[in-house]
Amino acid sequence: MVCVLRILPLFFSLVVGFISVPAHASVIKKSNSGLCHPPQSSWYERTKNYQPYDSLDACLDSGGKLPDGVSFASVRQAQEQQGRLRSYERSAFGHGWDDADGDCQDSRAEALVAHSTTNVRFADGSRCRVISGRWISPFTGKVIQNSSEIDIDHVVPLKWAWKRGAKGWTQAKRERFANDMVNLSPVELSLNRSKGAQGPDEWLPPSGQCGYVARFVRIVKQYDLKPTKPETRWLKAFLERCRI
Repeated sequence: MVCVLRILPLFFSLVVGFISVPAHASVIKKSNSGLCHPPQSSWYERTKNYQPYDSLDACLDSGGKLPDGVSFASVRQAQEQQGRLRSYERSAFGHGWDDADGDCQDSRAEALVAHSTTNVRFADGSRCRVISGRWISPFTGKVIQNSSEIDIDHVVPLKWAWKRGAKGWTQAKRERFANDMVNLSPVELSLNRSKGAQGPDEWLPPSGQCGYVARFVRIVKQYDLKPTKPETRWLKAFLERCRI
């Protein structure tokens, strides 16, 4: 009996060792080449075959190495920041609109250019700030020509996404999501602000509702967000009615 009791802890430790750890943001991925990829690594999301560790120290103790471009200091800083971001903050998705390609047109300007049905007019020769064009609001069908009357809507709101999976993303992925043209749409100021961070089950635009919900669902699937079960049932039922 004593021998059995001594063996049981060893048995359970071996079993636990074979249980895979879920791939959320705190998991350290040790690749087949022996590199320990924390969420800050540019290869984190692309590393599909890996051995998971619950800490960077554990991965390195196993003989792993840090990938190029990742330092202990950057990992510690990110971990401290993650600890502070337990509740939603807009800064978790970047500070305002990004200018990823460095052409002086940020994501707002690029969305206005992309959605205008005529050539836009810029504030000056630098072609950075759009002041006029011709936009057809997907919320109402109304034609808008003055950019100051427009908000750029996140079809899937950032705060909504945060609560359904984005909290565990890397900072880079959250910033990419916030500036992804797939998720941006020029609409009326007042309607965008009445929508806030609500999902389609709480808020729908006055017109184009079926197209709006279909686009919402496509983005949710593209980014592997996880709506609640009631939200999922609502979205499915709504789109089924749209097909009738």
